[in-house]
Amino acid sequence: MIKFNWEAKLAVVLIAMSLGIYAFKLIFLKNPSDTANYIFNALGFLPINVLLVTIVLNKLLAIRSRRERMEKMNMVIGTFFSEVGNDLLSRLASGDAAMGRLKGSLVVRSNWSEAEFAEVRKTVAGYDYQIDTSAMDMPRLGEFLTSRRDFMLRLLENPVLLEHESFTNLLRAVFHLTEELRCRGDFACLPDSDYTHLAGDIRRVYEVLIIQWLDYMEYLKNNYPYLYSLEMRKNPFDADASPVVR
Repeated sequence: MIKFNWEAKLAVVLIAMSLGIYAFKLIFLKNPSDTANYIFNALGFLPINVLLVTIVLNKLLAIRSRRERMEKMNMVIGTFFSEVGNDLLSRLASGDAAMGRLKGSLVVRSNWSEAEFAEVRKTVAGYDYQIDTSAMDMPRLGEFLTSRRDFMLRLLENPVLLEHESFTNLLRAVFHLTEELRCRGDFACLPDSDYTHLAGDIRRVYEVLIIQWLDYMEYLKNNYPYLYSLEMRKNPFDADASPVVR
């Protein structure tokens, strides 16, 4: 027995309704010439209907759907920075020997424009990261990331992140760094070559994390000023930052 999906059933019902209406008109109103003219007029307008429905309306629905997905995506990214990202930025920045040259650019302000965010991204893209693992508390970093591992796993299970390639790449890099740190025992006994390897893993996370943080800050400024105000007061790159409003 052939089973029809809901689209086929709907098509049959709509065609039957149309035929029934035309049959009713022919039987009771008895004006076949008017009915024939109307049918041909309707058929002539049918391609325009198809154009409006399949292209214009579908495009508008796609734009709306994408906006809704982006909204959910940024909510997930905001949760990441609240639980992991901001603290991780502070920890990684403590091992950046050249951070003094970049810190001033990352102190975002309430009056920043789109052009200013773009200029900072350009500055960050050309920045020479100098990771000094000896200036970082590597065991504490490993403990911190391990304690957030289950949370980040739940983030990866969220289907809305599949469309955000750069953020997904960030999570992969963070997971890799987490596993690298978990595999070590006594960090005091590691050779210099291994610290160089870990510095490369840290830099991979650090580079993407700063860009994602800037993108998120710009999103908050444009859409949620009150959340942007709090994030400015929690800025991991601002030594004077305080959540207390003074």
